Amino acid sequence: MTRVVAQGTFDLLHPGHVHYVEDAATYGDELHAIVARPSNVTHKPKPILDARQRRDMIAALDAVDEAHLGDPDDVFVPITRIDPDVIVLGFDQHHDEAEIAAALADRGIDCRVERASAREPRYDDELLSTGDIVDRVLSRRE
Repeated sequence: MTRVVAQGTFDLLHPGHVHYVEDAATYGDELHAIVARPSNVTHKPKPILDARQRRDMIAALDAVDEAHLGDPDDVFVPITRIDPDVIVLGFDQHHDEAEIAAALADRGIDCRVERASAREPRYDDELLSTGDIVDRVLSRRE
């Protein structure tokens, strides 16, 4: 059995997230989604929703077999516990595949790192990013 991990913030779940986990699921037989804790989100604004709520939302998707909260101090703790064969990064995630692969090797975790495919909007008004959703909400509340 091939175990796959997809990880992310998954804040304000949207079609881009659904595409990511569905694409990641094609890399193996069992998909584990790891939801980042706010303390680990350093490259963008902190999540709007609580980590448990984000975990529950991503767990509700058919493609996800198990959803986990990330470790607040070491992002590799759940990776070590899950012991995946493949980690699939999101299409637009800021992570560098080579750096992730090196960090995994340093920890003795033997798995490959892949990048999910992009999902283009299917119609003119479709939003595929949390930031765009937040911007639209704010513009309509002004």
